[in-house]
Amino acid sequence: MTHRQRRFAATTRTLFTILTTSGVLAGAALAGAAPAGAVSDTGQIASGVSYRQFDVTAAKGTVHAHLLTVDLADPHVHVDLLDPGAAAARSPVSTMADAAGAVAGVNGDFFNITETQHPGVEATGASVGPAIAHGRLLKAAVPTAQRFGPSLPPGTDTTDVLGVGVDRRARLDRLALVGTVRTPDGNLALRGLNQYALAQNSVGAYTAAWGPASRKRATCGSDTSRAAGCSTDTYEVRIRGGKVVDTADSPGSGAIAAGTTVLLGREAGADQLRRLTQGERVTVRRQMVASASKVPYRFAVGGYPVLRGGEPLAGLNDTTAAVRTAAGYTSGGRRLLLLALDGAVAYRSGLTIAEVADEMRKLGAVDAFSLDGGGSTTMVARTAGAKTVSVLNHPTDSPERAVANGIGVFWKP
Repeated sequence: MTHRQRRFAATTRTLFTILTTSGVLAGAALAGAAPAGAVSDTGQIASGVSYRQFDVTAAKGTVHAHLLTVDLADPHVHVDLLDPGAAAARSPVSTMADAAGAVAGVNGDFFNITETQHPGVEATGASVGPAIAHGRLLKAAVPTAQRFGPSLPPGTDTTDVLGVGVDRRARLDRLALVGTVRTPDGNLALRGLNQYALAQNSVGAYTAAWGPASRKRATCGSDTSRAAGCSTDTYEVRIRGGKVVDTADSPGSGAIAAGTTVLLGREAGADQLRRLTQGERVTVRRQMVASASKVPYRFAVGGYPVLRGGEPLAGLNDTTAAVRTAAGYTSGGRRLLLLALDGAVAYRSGLTIAEVADEMRKLGAVDAFSLDGGGSTTMVARTAGAKTVSVLNHPTDSPERAVANGIGVFWKP
């Protein structure tokens, strides 16, 4: 064992001491026995959920990795979205995991973390891509030019997701919003749902799932530049009980009541909404259409693919290294792999995206997906007998960064 490995074993020994007495980490009363010879850097969190840590030799130095392996074929196990209670909000992974009752988890999608390019406009904290939790659609993807995060590999965009269907199989897919606003004068295309950015000349919908954050950010940027200015040609319409109940010339803020939908338009979309008057009947319909699967999704989170069919995508960045979070699957989508790198100073050199794809392939993944990294990279799990999760890696941010969402691992008897 190297000096670094000994140091990490010592760092995590307290967390995993329970292995020597009860044989498992999380859900001790529920899970079966741990593998024989379990040591401080590996263990069973619950039946169907295991953890290990290991070193990876990379071009810019040795990095330390943490891996959760989730058996989706185990009837006691499932994964779902961890979220802070609103699309436009942030919370630490550990807080979201504890609130949801998860036994383990990692951070999720990239998100609207800052607004230095738009003075006076607050960052919403909302994620870039689509999000589905408990089979319910929370939000759609922002225009690709308005995403936060590293450059995307060729042929990918903000509609890419990692999801698990009602068939309990993980897969990579794309989820596009298809929606209609039916008005007395005809139908309008709905091109946004609970998003921090709308396409130019479009109409988007905001529901109670958005939260109390201002909707101003949605009218900033353009279809080619996130840094473009904010539109001054905007209009909002509030729909309740299928009728227009209020209108406004600028984006509002504050919680949206259950059963209420706020339509926000910019440029040509604003002109379309100005034709509506109070009392008119308006119906908003929306759905997410998958490009690859006909199986409905129970869970989906945004990011971007790095590995398909066991082969890295063409054009992956092989020069910029960072602390990363990734997910992948094997066994026909029945086995999910969640990888988080350690952000301790000794290992902060990180991996390039090309190296992430290669490592996920070595771990057995057929398809793999990059999630948010850097200060967002966090892995948590619940030790035996504990009521709350512990952070397994060393995040580069201290205290733990608040993020838009995550992937939660759940165990039920």
